Amino acid sequence: MQENRITSLLRQDKKLLLAYYMPEFPVPGATLPVLEALQENGADIIELGIPFSDPVGDGPVIQDAAQVAIRNGVTLRNLLELVRKARAGEGCSPVTAPILLMGYCNPLIAYGGDCFLADAVEAGVDGLLLPDLPPEEAGDFLERARSFGLTVVFLISPVTPPERIELIDSLSTDFSYCIAVNATTGTAKLEGADADAAVAEYLQRVRRHARKKFVVGFGIRDRAKVERMWQFADGAVVGTALLQSLAGASSPAEAALLASGFWRALR
Repeated sequence: MQENRITSLLRQDKKLLLAYYMPEFPVPGATLPVLEALQENGADIIELGIPFSDPVGDGPVIQDAAQVAIRNGVTLRNLLELVRKARAGEGCSPVTAPILLMGYCNPLIAYGGDCFLADAVEAGVDGLLLPDLPPEEAGDFLERARSFGLTVVFLISPVTPPERIELIDSLSTDFSYCIAVNATTGTAKLEGADADAAVAEYLQRVRRHARKKFVVGFGIRDRAKVERMWQFADGAVVGTALLQSLAGASSPAEAALLASGFWRALR
């Protein structure tokens, strides 16, 4: 079995920049050109959203993007086919960056657990982030996912107590994902000196209790904020701001051009 791309990447001593993208947003056909653009401009890991009708952790921008994706024909099976094409270079240059699927449990259950895991690996998926999968109840799923060679990522929040940080760190395969503030994606609560101080204290606390690497997301919008997060975490995730930068595109080529410009500015 080929080594998981995420596992391999995290051996490197570098700060990571992760992109969150909702497939087929804002227009049909945008996914492959946007993935190519993100890779070419330095996205270390690409997080692909699984469109869902009730994404409890997501703010209005990602909620709206999910509805657009659903209208544009994205299903979980279709999403895996897009990943397969990206890996094979069908419609874009081959995408070799690690791909992490972020979504909720219902679509995976409807698809069929082991069938989904097998199909995800075959398509070229490297890992999964499921916000509504409690770590304490994830044992069976985690064992099955690992048997297929998939990374599983769990969430840490600012109110997670030290003993639970240690539990989540032990269960996350390669790294954990820290929610910067208690809010949904795209939040403005990350702005201001008070917020910076609170996030710094929180991430320093995580560092004291986590042995594995961790990244931080929610509300990170620009290079300055990325660099601020890199001071305390191993990576930063940018999603809502990326989607906002693509929202006005009227063609896949324009979406890719906008993605290139936005991501280049973060680096």
